[in-house]
Amino acid sequence: MAKLHAPKERAPPKSLVPTRIWFRQLDPAADRYGGILKTCAIAARGLLAHPQDVVPLHGDVHHGNILDGGARGWLAIDPKGVLGERAFDYANLFRNPDAYFAGEPDRLRRRVDIVARAASLEPKRLLTWILAYAGLGAAWTMDSGGQDEAGLAIASLAAAELGA
Repeated sequence: MAKLHAPKERAPPKSLVPTRIWFRQLDPAADRYGGILKTCAIAARGLLAHPQDVVPLHGDVHHGNILDGGARGWLAIDPKGVLGERAFDYANLFRNPDAYFAGEPDRLRRRVDIVARAASLEPKRLLTWILAYAGLGAAWTMDSGGQDEAGLAIASLAAAELGA
């Protein structure tokens, strides 16, 4: 992740989608479905209003998209091409690999601590991105007619950790 987010000598491509565009579905979904999505939407609005450390992002970092390339090193596949706060790229890690693994409160705390230290991120801000992105993922799934129990569970855990 540090390599992906490292400063580049050239300007980011204009084709990158700003995170504020990615999150545009969250507010309407929060109005439709209510519940924890309302808290997620509030968190997202706050983060997007005051972005920090904006860089080109992968947009879909999880256990299936970072591969061991052997001698080539780690390979990031299936990038979505997003522009936004560096901490955003870490949030999806916490919804994976499954609801059982992701949904344990003590495990969430430990993982946030590990990732925040390794990535030099402020833990509360990382938790807020986890809350916002879990809500966005749940909104996408719910708008497609599905249920995202893992996303809603992670959002609830993150909200509880934040005292929201």
